[in-house]
Amino acid sequence: MAALLVGIVAGYLLSDQIMEIVRAPITALAESRDASLNYDSITGAFDLKLKIALFAGVALSSPVWMYELLAFIAPGLERREKKYAFGFVAASVPLFASGCVVGFLLFPHMVQLLAGFASTQDSTLLQASYYVDFILKIVLATGVAFVLPVFLVMLNLLGLLPARSIARSWRIVVVAIVLFSAIVTPAADVLSMFLIAVPMTVLFLVALLIAWLHDRAADRRSAAVTARADG
Repeated sequence: MAALLVGIVAGYLLSDQIMEIVRAPITALAESRDASLNYDSITGAFDLKLKIALFAGVALSSPVWMYELLAFIAPGLERREKKYAFGFVAASVPLFASGCVVGFLLFPHMVQLLAGFASTQDSTLLQASYYVDFILKIVLATGVAFVLPVFLVMLNLLGLLPARSIARSWRIVVVAIVLFSAIVTPAADVLSMFLIAVPMTVLFLVALLIAWLHDRAADRRSAAVTARADG
C-alpha cells in the first residue's frame, strides 16, 4: 500500500505530461478540422487526473506488489513450482511492458485514422474520459497479447498442454494473431498490422520450441526410467 501510494503521488505529478502525450493526436487532428477533448462535468478534469494517477501508480509500484504477491505464495509452493512461478513472472513482466509500449506507440495512428472517417467539415468533440479509456484498452490489450505465449509454456510445463497439440493448432493461432492485429491496428497501411503480428508470431514459435524441447526431455527421462525398471 505504501508503494502504491507513492506511485499514485508520482502519477498525479506526472499527469499533465501524460495528458500532453495523450492529447497529441487530437492536436494534430485539429490542424485540419475542429477537434478537441471535452469534459462532461465540472469535476471531469479532476476525475480524469485521478484516474491517470491511479493507473500510473499501479504501473510504477508493480515491481513491489508483484514481489510481495510472490513472497506471500512462495512458502506454499514446492521447489519445482517455485521455479515455474518465478520464471513465469520473469518472462511475463518484460513481455507485458513491451506489448504496452507497442500499444502506446500505435494509438496515435489509430486515433487519426478512426477520426479521419468524418468529413473535414464536421467537428470531432471527444469526451476525455472515454478517450483515455480507449487508449488504456489498446495498451492493455497489446500487453496481454504479448504475454499469452508464456501461458502456453506454463501449461506445457505443468503437463496440461503437449507440444503436439500446440503444433497442430498453429494455423488457427496465426489466423487469430492476424485478426487481432488487424482489429487493434485499423491503419490504412499494412505496416502497422505487421508490427504487432510478426512479434506475436515469433513469440508463439518460441513458445512452441520451448514446449517441444521440454516434451522431448520428458520423454527421454521417462524412457530412461522405464529402461532401469526393466533392467
